[in-house]
Parts: sequence; structure tokens; C-alpha cells
Amino acid sequence: MFTRKLLYLLVFILLQGCSSHMPNLGVSNGKLAACPSSPNCVSSQAAADDKHYIEPIVLKASIASAHDKVMTVLDSSKRTRVVVNEENYIHAEFTSAVFRFVDDVEFLFAKEQDGEVMVDIRSASRVGHSDFGVNRKRMESIRDKLNK
Repeated sequence: MFTRKLLYLLVFILLQGCSSHMPNLGVSNGKLAACPSSPNCVSSQAAADDKHYIEPIVLKASIASAHDKVMTVLDSSKRTRVVVNEENYIHAEFTSAVFRFVDDVEFLFAKEQDGEVMVDIRSASRVGHSDFGVNRKRMESIRDKLNK
């Protein structure tokens, strides 16, 4: 009986990973989409005291150069597909290895001032409630690669 319940649970989890839907993403009035209430999202445009908040990425570069650097990091990332590649905005999908869950990652090249570019970032899981900090870790890893 326990084995059967475990099997049903596993099938349910796998089907959830396959049934993800494309969320409403992109830039609207200079803003990325707000994070949902679940903890599986981080955004540099969330309020600083919000659990979803993460620092934007600041690069010593022009917008064009910063864009190229982000694309280089994304191109070298496993299981990553760039969906939208515009001058001031990038949307990429990261797919998990085992269950094939998709996370949406966005970069908005917001401001260029005094030789620096502020890049607003957002990373969110399409399904589930918790991501065990995966989205935050991913964005911090990208930040580290960009600042090397």
C-alpha cells in the first residue's frame, strides 16, 4: 500500500514538471513582473525588505558590453535556452536535470551611468512552492561569473 502511494506521488511530481505553463514575463513600464507570494522567486525590483529581494548586478561596462557578457555566461550554462534576446532585455529558461522543471531568468539592462550598467534580475520557478534557494543561488553564481 505504501509503495503504491509513493508511486502515485512520484507520477504526480513528474506530471507537474511536464505541465508547466509560460508565465507572463517581460518588461512593462520599465519593470519586470512581480514575484508571486511563493518563495521560489527572486527579483532585484522587489522591495529591499521583501524576502524575494536580491541586489541588481552592476557591471563596469556599456549596456552593449554588459549584454554580451550576460550572453556569454548563458551560452556556457548547461540546460539553458535563451528565449528572448533584445538590446535591453534577455529572457532565458533553465531546465533542471532530473525532473525537467523550468525556471525563467530575466535580465533588464536598466541604467548606464559613469561607465557602469545596473542590470535588474529576476529568476522564478514555473511550478511548485519552494525551490530550496535554487533561484537565488543561480543568480549569485551568474553575478560571480560576470564580475570575474
